[in-house]
Amino acid sequence: MKKQKVLHYDAFSSVANKGNPAGVVLHADYLDDESMQSIAKAVGFNETVFVVRSDKADYRLRYFTPGHEINLCGHATIGSMFCLKSLGIIDKSASL
Repeated sequence: MKKQKVLHYDAFSSVANKGNPAGVVLHADYLDDESMQSIAKAVGFNETVFVVRSDKADYRLRYFTPGHEINLCGHATIGSMFCLKSLGIIDKSASL
């Protein structure tokens, strides 16, 4: 597998490494389930979120622990939304 950029965000804190850590992988549409699982395991955080396209919404978020996919993760959701807004992927004036 090629190298994959994983961003690190700490939810619930403005101080680095003092919040709930989550890995964020942008533009993850080309990754299959096995690759996402492997990346999440390598990252080692409780959750890593993968941002993919959606037919129903602007984006779909997929959450993986080092061991399996889960349905939802609050701090990874917050981390991914902060990431998308701070990088200008989501319009900074848009409300969430």
